[in-house]
Amino acid sequence: MQDFCLYFDESNKLDERKVFSYYGAYGGTANVIKELNKEIESIFYTLNTKSELHFSQYNHDKHLKKYFLALSTVLNNPNPKFRIFIVNNKDALQLAKDLNINIFELRSLFYIKIPERLFYGMLRDFQESSRINIFVDESSEYDKLDLFTKLRDQVNAHSAYRKKNYIVKEVQSTNSEDCLNVQIADVLMGIVVFLMEKTYRNHSNTSTIKSDLIYRLLMVGNNLLNFQQKIIIYRWDENTPNPTKVPLSEYVSEFIMYKAVYDSNEIYKLQKLLLENQDLSTKDCRLKMGYPNTQLQMLFGYKNEIEGKGRNYSLISTSAPSDPISS
Repeated sequence: MQDFCLYFDESNKLDERKVFSYYGAYGGTANVIKELNKEIESIFYTLNTKSELHFSQYNHDKHLKKYFLALSTVLNNPNPKFRIFIVNNKDALQLAKDLNINIFELRSLFYIKIPERLFYGMLRDFQESSRINIFVDESSEYDKLDLFTKLRDQVNAHSAYRKKNYIVKEVQSTNSEDCLNVQIADVLMGIVVFLMEKTYRNHSNTSTIKSDLIYRLLMVGNNLLNFQQKIIIYRWDENTPNPTKVPLSEYVSEFIMYKAVYDSNEIYKLQKLLLENQDLSTKDCRLKMGYPNTQLQMLFGYKNEIEGKGRNYSLISTSAPSDPISS
């Protein structure tokens, strides 16, 4: 009997002023998850970094290499899966009104059904008997709902009804600060939300920094294909009896086209600047391009591309200097 680990996270709650709320499940066989964690922790050790992975907190590209290598490691392992369930908040609130229940009661229903559906989608094809351990990010609301017991019973009941070979051994709360896998789920879901809500179009410094990470991640090796194949998304709304599958590729394609045009314009400006000022220091170059110091790695990437080394030269080459622009 094999062990399987699942990690649950959410983004945007039903009562928040957002169009959609998102629920994500990340997981794989326990031995693969363990080896993945070792690989990623080795990356952190090599880069001498101890900070956590959180997409909302990624607002400075000094950790670009850390996120890039960690996420590439996950995407290039065929074992882990990632599922996302999207809820139209307006429709959900209308449903609560129609049923004459409050938001807390509605969330109580969703917090049981949605994770159960996510997990079933990840486990349904298992032929070998499996013990499942489920980890949920800490939340006082989950405790109030008695989520852990209800979720275990619901998933096990579904397994028995469908004559599947898995059983949930334990559902437990975990602090994301101490759980790398919940952090991975957070970042993957954050990227998907960023792409689907087209946040990259608001032109803020933080959005530009996030866009640079995502673009450079997806443009390497098989990352783009793996990203689209590994992440499966379903959306619930009141107009359809069953959740509908969301084509992630459409959102990814739109982002890539947008970013390619944006980068071409920036690279042209940088190339012109460097031709006119060959002895320009890194700081002066950054300032003339209008970049804050939080976008220094983006500048380096553009410079590497101009030199024909490729955008990700400093991320994938062990011989790359830390500052490819002369001081």
